Amino acid sequence: MKVGIGNDHAAVELKMQIKEFIESMGHEVVNYGVDTAESCNYPEIGEKVGRAVADGEVDCAVLICGTGVGISIAANKVNGVRAAVCSDVTTAHLVKEHNDANIIAFGARIVGVELAKDIVKAYLNAEFLGGRHATRVAMLADIEKRNK
Repeated sequence: MKVGIGNDHAAVELKMQIKEFIESMGHEVVNYGVDTAESCNYPEIGEKVGRAVADGEVDCAVLICGTGVGISIAANKVNGVRAAVCSDVTTAHLVKEHNDANIIAFGARIVGVELAKDIVKAYLNAEFLGGRHATRVAMLADIEKRNK
């Protein structure tokens, strides 16, 4: 699987560790984030990663900023993106199983390295369940179309 990763200045160290972890799972990682602690704008990175997912450059993505919230909001402005903030393992697999989330986000100031790895692992190993959940994901797409 090809996984995009994006981060702002608050999450450089965690991004590097998560990138290495994803690669150790056998996935290819495309880095859309920054590699220095110099202040940057998370909306630009969230949009860049959202576009990469929506355009099929990557299969899914992981976003990291201070809280995970701002960067996920930016990604969700891109049509076709379903980004979810996950601060625990249960949410991480359920957003894939039930919501077919194509991006997860978390905060470098919220979760530690080991929990972040567990979140990523749960998300990447989960599969969309379809069925009644597919109907609901289609409803989300309809909302998006009505509000372009």
